[in-house]
Amino acid sequence: MPKDKYKPKVLFLCTGNSCRSQMAEGWARHLWPDAIAAYSAGVKPTKLNADAVRVMAEVGIDISRQCSKHIDDLRDVAFDYVVAVCDGAYESCPVFPGCANVVRHSFDDPPQLTETITDENDRLAVYRRVRDEIRAFVYKLPATFNGTRQVASEHRKDSHDESNSARMAKHSAVIS
Repeated sequence: MPKDKYKPKVLFLCTGNSCRSQMAEGWARHLWPDAIAAYSAGVKPTKLNADAVRVMAEVGIDISRQCSKHIDDLRDVAFDYVVAVCDGAYESCPVFPGCANVVRHSFDDPPQLTETITDENDRLAVYRRVRDEIRAFVYKLPATFNGTRQVASEHRKDSHDESNSARMAKHSAVIS
């Protein structure tokens, strides 16, 4: 990568920073090492999800060295984009000084969906589906950054409180 080429700083934000945001960070680092400076964090971080690590390893991406971080751990990073990969993170997303865009793109929560699934193959199938959905989203990111300051977003849910809508409006660029 030429030294003068700017890589937008992209934060993938989730509630626990254990699964979806970690997979998104892994995909961004793998697919776009010269186009995106990828980070992930949570509003209530827990620990890295072993099944997320496992299904990412299946496609040749090692996220085992990543760790769950609180959003405050990255407060000194001037993000260009914050991608909330779950509704909870979007609804409690802080306002980032100087941040051009906050994007909502919710993915299903594999740990929640698999709480009652006892068969390992069935459980991992859910993780694989979400992993692949995240890959498809991350794959499109540089094209959306090229020449615009907006990120394409597909919504699963449209519900969030009015005060949050007003607060986020000046910081958000969401295209359906």
